[in-house]
Amino acid sequence: MKNTKKLGIGLIGVGYWGKNILRNLYQSGALVACCDINNTVISQVQTVYPGIRCVRDIEDILEDDAIKAVAIATPAATHYKIAKLALQKGKDVFVEKPLALKVNEGEELIKIASKKNRILMVGHILRYHPAVIKLKELIGKKQLGVIQYIYSNRLNIGKLRTEENILWSFAPHDISAILMLIGQEPKRLVCFGGDYVNSGIYDTTLTTLEFHKGIKGHIFISWLHPFKEQKLVVVGSKAMAVFDDMKENKLFIYRHKIEWKFGHIPVAHKADYEVIKIARTEPLKAELEHFIDCVKNRVLPRTDGIEGLRVLKILSWCERSLSRNKRSSR
Repeated sequence: MKNTKKLGIGLIGVGYWGKNILRNLYQSGALVACCDINNTVISQVQTVYPGIRCVRDIEDILEDDAIKAVAIATPAATHYKIAKLALQKGKDVFVEKPLALKVNEGEELIKIASKKNRILMVGHILRYHPAVIKLKELIGKKQLGVIQYIYSNRLNIGKLRTEENILWSFAPHDISAILMLIGQEPKRLVCFGGDYVNSGIYDTTLTTLEFHKGIKGHIFISWLHPFKEQKLVVVGSKAMAVFDDMKENKLFIYRHKIEWKFGHIPVAHKADYEVIKIARTEPLKAELEHFIDCVKNRVLPRTDGIEGLRVLKILSWCERSLSRNKRSSR
């Protein structure tokens, strides 16, 4: 990236994840201002990041002509409203996942961005993770053979939410990654869940997916889990790949084989895993660099509004399935 200091990005929301966005945008030289309603947060930013203008009113960001683009890291329920205001003010927009909470809202944001000729990018960070990028390359080169099953576990204890259920908090990451790896959208899905801490707010969900050509999979997410796990597994006819984001080495291949003895008895022959080398790039840094490049060069982001809407539609589909299954279980 060149001359990023002239770009002028304003960050709206400096909370749990916004702090990480703040750090990366500051290091890029593109950040000029940030906004948060928490006075303590503002004081901390002013101390740690000298030279960054800090405000408490979103309008101070949106009305500043020197700010050409905004990054939005506020609660999910506010994404649509803030992104819409920013686009209407002629700003390019990076908005954390999910794009919005309703499909029609996502569609409206895309239309506004198109009409205003603005960049709209969604924070689907796994699309920028070097392990997922490498995994896509391995699949494309048929290193795993024919893909048969794909699944992800995103589990932890906390951070509990009261304004959104875990489906909207965790699942966008895995939905986005799976759609990219498989190269198609599911034709059928079923979603089950439980709301154990706060009635009506799901703490855990299990979504089963069925794609064309017999590919199946599932997404298991929970913030009521005894330990943190972030794992994605792709099972192919030749080999199995594991992306384990909790380990120092992130990507592994297991070349297990199935032998049919006497023509009808399947016997598994296990093989040692192979570590696949990947770049040591911070995914969030790569994601935000991509946004800056898209803004400067006026090109569509890898995770543009259309991709964000695709994930949003599946989330809405999951939500309807959750509701149906909850009613039928009573």
